[in-house]
Amino acid sequence: MNSRERVLAALNFEAFDRTPRDLGGMPSTGISCFAYPALVQALGLPPRRPRVYDTGQMLALPDTDVLDALGCDVVTLQPDVTNAFPQPELWHPYHFNNRLDAEVLDLSPFSALPDGSVRQTPPGSVMPPHAYVFDVEHAGHALVLSGDIPRPDLDEIRASLKKRRWSRERKKQLLETAKRVRDTSDRAVLFNGLQPGMGITNFTGLALFPMLCLTEPEFVEELHGMLLAFTLEALEDWLPELGHCIDIYMCSADDWGTQSALIASPQIYRTLFKPFYKKMNDAIHQLAPGVKTFLHSCGAIYDLMDDIAESGFDILNPVQWTAGGHSVQEWKDKARHRIALWGGGVNTQHTLPRGTVQEVEEEVRRTVSCLQEDSGYVFCAIHNILAEIDPEKIIAMYRAAGDMAPTRQ
Repeated sequence: MNSRERVLAALNFEAFDRTPRDLGGMPSTGISCFAYPALVQALGLPPRRPRVYDTGQMLALPDTDVLDALGCDVVTLQPDVTNAFPQPELWHPYHFNNRLDAEVLDLSPFSALPDGSVRQTPPGSVMPPHAYVFDVEHAGHALVLSGDIPRPDLDEIRASLKKRRWSRERKKQLLETAKRVRDTSDRAVLFNGLQPGMGITNFTGLALFPMLCLTEPEFVEELHGMLLAFTLEALEDWLPELGHCIDIYMCSADDWGTQSALIASPQIYRTLFKPFYKKMNDAIHQLAPGVKTFLHSCGAIYDLMDDIAESGFDILNPVQWTAGGHSVQEWKDKARHRIALWGGGVNTQHTLPRGTVQEVEEEVRRTVSCLQEDSGYVFCAIHNILAEIDPEKIIAMYRAAGDMAPTRQ
């Protein structure tokens, strides 16, 4: 099997020759740009500046020789940037206040502060001298305890949606890039494109939007209807052509879980989210029948997995089985033959940073052995590999996954 065939076999619950692997297919399966140079060196590859494609989380865009060395089967497209082939014209050197010799897509948002921090505007976030990511006050989710629960302004959202419409030139550029990706690589193509914007932590934020769902469900329904209408119109415009060039569409990032429980009740998901997600997924599958839809949802979402599958999503990530008190086996049994799992390969909060290389390998073997039962699995860590992780552990986790026996049907 080549890489694309391997990934698609897994997503179709068919037998594959070895565990398919991902690094950096989307911005929750990646690696910190501060950890990336050491990984490149440990793999014995030529040094290079990390290309920071997500400057909030400070994630490196993995190079193809790194993907080769780790046995990874996925390239990214998001939407004009890819790692399937070089795009030197897009990247500009930047040193993040002399902390990292890197490259970014746009220099204009960054400014160095006298204390060694770096500011990024918008959104006005700051990376302090000893931090490895950017952050904003209250993580952008302030809790206001006085007055009415604030509503998002629908007129402002309508205006912003109009600005998000792709011009003919932008659509042409996307299709040209996507076709070149398809022609260049035999890896599966994970497209990080237009998302409807729905999310239990969106708009007024994690602290307030779930309360708005409880107190004003009719308003939230109107909001989601407006977002869905825009999304469906856009999909009809470009997805039939793009669908021939991509394999997976990361069409929503909607974090429903904390470390121990859901952020809101399953009933809120069923009434205010599920019907809209179902229409979106149905449209994607109709417009591009070969494309799989990908949902990212962090945390303890085990009790929502049935509804997520019934919403029409094909893939669930990051498979955070460490949250909520359910075992890896329980997650697999809930998903089996219904929704493919992408991630979950190693605990990035405890085992990867605190364990030995041997402990990392042992956990990867245990989790992968379970998660790839009956197929329906692509390997990567539970969320991003952080800045402090030794390269030996990263290499060990990918090689341990690659050593696993293939799934049988």
